Amino acid sequence: MKDRRAVNELSIEELEEILRIRKREARLERLRQSGRENEANSLDPLAPKPTEPQPLPLPTDYRRFQDQGATARYRPRAVDESVADAAEEGVGQRSRRIRWDWLRDKSLLVIEVVVLTGLILVLLSLLATLHEINQESSQAQEAQIPTLTPTPLIQVVMLPGGHTPPNSPGGPAPEAVPAHLRDLVSAITPLPMPTPGPEQGIRIQISAINVDAPVVEGDGWEQLKQGAGHHVGSANPGERGNCVISAHNDIFGEIFRNLPDLDLGDEILVYTTSRVYRYVVTQKRFIEPTEVSVMKSTSSPVLTLISCYPYGIDTQRIVVIGELKP
Repeated sequence: MKDRRAVNELSIEELEEILRIRKREARLERLRQSGRENEANSLDPLAPKPTEPQPLPLPTDYRRFQDQGATARYRPRAVDESVADAAEEGVGQRSRRIRWDWLRDKSLLVIEVVVLTGLILVLLSLLATLHEINQESSQAQEAQIPTLTPTPLIQVVMLPGGHTPPNSPGGPAPEAVPAHLRDLVSAITPLPMPTPGPEQGIRIQISAINVDAPVVEGDGWEQLKQGAGHHVGSANPGERGNCVISAHNDIFGEIFRNLPDLDLGDEILVYTTSRVYRYVVTQKRFIEPTEVSVMKSTSSPVLTLISCYPYGIDTQRIVVIGELKP
């Protein structure tokens, strides 16, 4: 019940108690206003005490399966320390176990690297050997001496410049001749090489592709080792008709290696013992080796250059045709 007495009716002790209570209330009010609610509640004996959170009840649904199936035989038991130590030791042993699969993978990787390195070395060796052969052929062509060897008439069956060496002098390998014409090969007797005349070609220059090579009579396997070969029976340089000259592109000096790079209008010079003839490129074709129509005679003086194509594969022939210019 509230005390309704006047101030002059209270004793000194009661007044001091009232003053103490007022000071405490003022202090609590200042703490609450400054946001220190917890500190104010701890000083206020009448403030409600915070309740501690109660732990959530554990789920018990799993117990309905405790007597069913495999769980019916399970009973918790204490872990023996010796068993626990053995388990830890087993884990350590497993961690220190040799990883054979890792060793196998690394060994296979090393073997693959060694094999790849060996293949690269073999390829480089082959390229170096081929380059050396081409250099030797170029040197031999520069100092070549004309030789009279028979020229097989089988050249009318396939274009010259093939890469299959003959099985016997004067004849191509059987697999180089179409099947329906092989019976004709054995029936043809090679004719003797004609004596070189003053109007036959002795040198060819193509400045656009850096060609400067000797020209020999005949375009068989042995003749093309010495340089570019003039097809026997075709017109001589400067004459009316078709002057056919062929050379290899990737062996024996690689004389016509860059023949596909020629453009229309490029200049070709063919030397004889008496003069120089100038031809200008007018056509460039890629044909099959059996398309011998490009070697037929013409009514005007033209020059036909023949080589294998593409480089290193040689399944086709490239044909460059030039017209004689004054």
